[in-house]
Amino acid sequence: MTSSKPNPKVDWFFTKPTKWQEEYGKLRTIALDCGLREELKWGNPCYTTGDDKNVVLIHGFKDYCAYLFFKGSLMKDESGILIQQTPNVQVPRQIRFTNTKEITKLASTLKAYIKEAIELEKSGVKAELKKTSEYKMPEELQHKLEEDPALKKAFYALTPGRQRGYIYTISQAKQAKTREAKVEKYIPLIMNGKGIDD
Repeated sequence: MTSSKPNPKVDWFFTKPTKWQEEYGKLRTIALDCGLREELKWGNPCYTTGDDKNVVLIHGFKDYCAYLFFKGSLMKDESGILIQQTPNVQVPRQIRFTNTKEITKLASTLKAYIKEAIELEKSGVKAELKKTSEYKMPEELQHKLEEDPALKKAFYALTPGRQRGYIYTISQAKQAKTREAKVEKYIPLIMNGKGIDD
């Protein structure tokens, strides 16, 4: 496997002072050693195949930094290190790190995982996604849709991904009052055929 060159457009991500700067550098080296192309997507370093298929992404959080494998749920995970970020994340999986020692120790395993992820992309296999109907609809949204036919029509005209986005985000609020407020806040977006992030 031949190494790839770093993309100068992505350098700033690795040179800016952050809690995970050293860890990011190690993760970058490993991904480039696997012959992947370095891009900047969603504000993070993303490693792609020659035909621009996303394989793995580097990102950081308060308590850890991680590799995010786009088709992680389809990987064998022989070392048992892939993590589902939240119950609603369907296909991607993370490998989390809190220090450079962990990354160094796992370097050969990480390369093997990246190699497997590249093969998955090349194979063209697709993950089965849960249907929107399999998600539990928040009562507050359900009531609003029942009492407003125009809103109901607009909601079901949205793409399944946008519907799931609303269901998931509204469901995250612990109190009914907050869920109701979120529904009200999102009505104009739904009526305009937009998703939460549009």
